[in-house]
Amino acid sequence: MSILSLKVKNFLNSQKLGYVATVSSDGKPNISPKGTIISWDSNLLAFANIRSPDTINNLRNNPFIEINVIDPLSRKGYLFSGTGKIIKDTPLYDEILSYYRKSGIQSPIDFIVIIDVSSISEVTSPLYDLGKSENEIKLRWKKYFNDL
Repeated sequence: MSILSLKVKNFLNSQKLGYVATVSSDGKPNISPKGTIISWDSNLLAFANIRSPDTINNLRNNPFIEINVIDPLSRKGYLFSGTGKIIKDTPLYDEILSYYRKSGIQSPIDFIVIIDVSSISEVTSPLYDLGKSENEIKLRWKKYFNDL
C-alpha cells in the first residue's frame, strides 16, 4: 500500500525546508532543520546528513522520527511519523546520493537517513478555522515577507 500520494510527493518537491524531530538518549527532544527532505518511493522519505550529528546520534539510539514540512505562505503541510534508518555504502545510498548530486547539492554527505513512513497528518493554520481562504493567507504572508 502506498502511503505517500502523488499530491504529497509534489508538495515535498515544492518545499525546500522541513524540521526533523528525534529524541536523545536522555529523553530530550531535538529538532533540526533539513533542506534535503525528499520522497523516495511510495513509503520512504529520505534526507541527507550534511550537518546533523545530534539527529544521527539520536536515531542510533531510538529510530522513531517525525518530520514536519509546511509551506510558509499557505501555512499548510504535513507531519510524517515513522522510523528512521541511517545508510551508507549501500546501493540505495548510492542511488539517493546520485539524486542529490544531480539536484545540485554539493555539500559533503556523510550518511543518508531513510524514513519508513507509518502515518501522515495534514497540518493547517488555525486561520483556516476562521474562514480565511488560502489566497488570503498567502497574500498576508507575501506582504509580510516583502515588508521585511
